[in-house]
Amino acid sequence: MDVSNSKILIVDDEKDIIEFLQYNFEKEGFRVISALNGSTGKELAKKEKPDLIILDIMMPGLDGVELCKELREIPEFEDTLIIFLTARGEDYSQIAGFDVGADDYITKPVRPRVLIARIKALLKRKSKVKSDENTIDFTSIVINKEKREVILEGNSIHIPKIEFDLLVLLATQPGKIFSRDEIYSKVWGNEVFVSDRTLDVHIRKLREKIGKHYIKTIKGVGYGFNE
Repeated sequence: MDVSNSKILIVDDEKDIIEFLQYNFEKEGFRVISALNGSTGKELAKKEKPDLIILDIMMPGLDGVELCKELREIPEFEDTLIIFLTARGEDYSQIAGFDVGADDYITKPVRPRVLIARIKALLKRKSKVKSDENTIDFTSIVINKEKREVILEGNSIHIPKIEFDLLVLLATQPGKIFSRDEIYSKVWGNEVFVSDRTLDVHIRKLREKIGKHYIKTIKGVGYGFNE
């Protein structure tokens, strides 16, 4: 699936970084728009509705973490791909980024070809998931939401309701790290109290059924799905 024509918004306060990224992205066929600060980036995002947004963390005024948080609170950006590209490599910065809804976190410096490959992978995964609302197909594992059926390596396997709902949530946005609170809200609902231990047990049981490599853990943040 060709995703090279996708629109990318870059928000970074360093003009030379924007120009460098724009040059390399446009060579691959991407459409690129940019902003030098968070406030302008937010307005440009609402106007242009990009397919993917790249944010720096350290920016004057509205920083990248706050911008990501504000965008996620707008319904039309709930599922937009957002990644951080930053020199901040500390664990707490990465946790903060994932906690506000980032789909990926990449530290500078990064080779353009590596960055482009990761961006294309994210865009392809999102396109694949959107191609059929009832079926999530990763070839090796196929999830039919309507039939509540999971086909693993060609074999149908039984997965109980909570574990199935967990799998669907994570697999609908592969690569995205869901916080524990977000999982509790979307799988159990806000009216039900769920302990961390309960979630961990369900994740362990799910891994036993489909394989450990499909479910990714980010310590201190939550869980995600690996294609």
